[in-house]
Amino acid sequence: MPLTLALIGRPNVGKSTLFNAMTRSRDALVADFPGLTRDRRYGKIRVDERDLIIIDTGGLTDKATADPSAAISPAIPQMISAQTRLAIEEADILLLILDAREGAVGLDREITDRLRQCGKPIIAVVNKTDGLDESTATAEFHLLGLGDPIPIAAVHRRGLARIFHRIESIFPCEKGKDESAAPAKDTIRVSLIGRPNTGKSTLANRLCGQARMLAHDAPGTTRDSIEIDFEYQGRNYVLIDTAGIRRRARISETIEKFSVVKSLEAIADSDVTVLMLDADEGLSEQDLSLLGLAIKSGRGTVIALNKWDRLSRSERNAFKSEAERRLGFASFCPRCPISAKHGSGLGELMQRIVRCRSSAFARLCASKLTRTLERALDQTPPPLIRGRRIRLRYAHQGGVNPPVIVIHGNRSDCLPEHYRRYLIGRFRAAFDLIGTPIRLELRSGDNPFEGRRNQLTPRQVKKRKRLMRHVARK
Repeated sequence: MPLTLALIGRPNVGKSTLFNAMTRSRDALVADFPGLTRDRRYGKIRVDERDLIIIDTGGLTDKATADPSAAISPAIPQMISAQTRLAIEEADILLLILDAREGAVGLDREITDRLRQCGKPIIAVVNKTDGLDESTATAEFHLLGLGDPIPIAAVHRRGLARIFHRIESIFPCEKGKDESAAPAKDTIRVSLIGRPNTGKSTLANRLCGQARMLAHDAPGTTRDSIEIDFEYQGRNYVLIDTAGIRRRARISETIEKFSVVKSLEAIADSDVTVLMLDADEGLSEQDLSLLGLAIKSGRGTVIALNKWDRLSRSERNAFKSEAERRLGFASFCPRCPISAKHGSGLGELMQRIVRCRSSAFARLCASKLTRTLERALDQTPPPLIRGRRIRLRYAHQGGVNPPVIVIHGNRSDCLPEHYRRYLIGRFRAAFDLIGTPIRLELRSGDNPFEGRRNQLTPRQVKKRKRLMRHVARK
């Protein structure tokens, strides 16, 4: 089994920066802002033929006021501490991250006493030692009684080799033993997007079967995009829980702007996007914008109507009528009424996700594509453009996720947009593709006479002048 390391410490000591440095990524959101990290984040690395799992955690604090959002949601710091305790239970080695600029404060001693009760190896790591004398910067941290502290500068990736060497001295790796696990095949990556407080984290916790994410009534509880591995009915999934996306005019904090960027990246990295709608509040313009964004990105989209259990029969009928009217541009996206809190409708939601992913990666037969194109042309021929008919000859597939259909013909670049939508609808019905957008690429043959000027003979020039004089006299 891979060795698990948990990064523990006060807020704003550089745990997420160290996580990014060790994993050589930018997965964790980093800013000079205490209490930014709230949920557990897992990363996998390989060092000297050994697999390691890194767990980034939120900062431990003794006061609720340490989190700026605590004035609105006092329960959030306690929830962060609960997530950190779960990470401590899972870890084999605890890395206590300390701040060389602030020195050993009273909270560091309290955290050290808590970690000692776990009975697990603890490594003291003193961060932010860049520009300081290492022996001077780590001197007062010897009072914690954790052995020689390791000075590092996480932002510059300096001192990481010392951490790995200390880990090797505690848990030596058996030479010749391959600890790497075989990568999971056919893993479906699903991203959850939506406005704040629509139930994305609640759905993530329900699907993975544990309190993996912080779920609270306060909007904006989730700040970063967190990946969760889980298995459902024999299939492997990677669920990406994202922060809620509000209208641009309402975004004022820099942290929220970073959260939105991470959410947009999660859409691009996923196979299927689940748009969470709050059925209790109805459809908003932001919901339609997010749906259009998911479709434009080319990812398969499933619309989850959360909090469906709160609606009465008449309210459900009214919501369905409004959805039919306003979601006409995404009629191919399946809609699933669910209740993330109680777990109703999740089976149907997962079935739609699997089917949507299959449609996005479907392999389309070229002969059937051409026959479908011919039947569509026979039923509704393309319109005339400047008195000339557009001729479409054959079609074949040009890519997946989303499916790309390439159509060859003459003057195909002049095909109107409404006729493109007509052809996409015919292809979608012929191959039973749901949830995924379809892109058309129209290619025309080269015109050998394009750009060439017809040179007139002397006799033709004289005839042209006679005709011009005749027209001028009239």
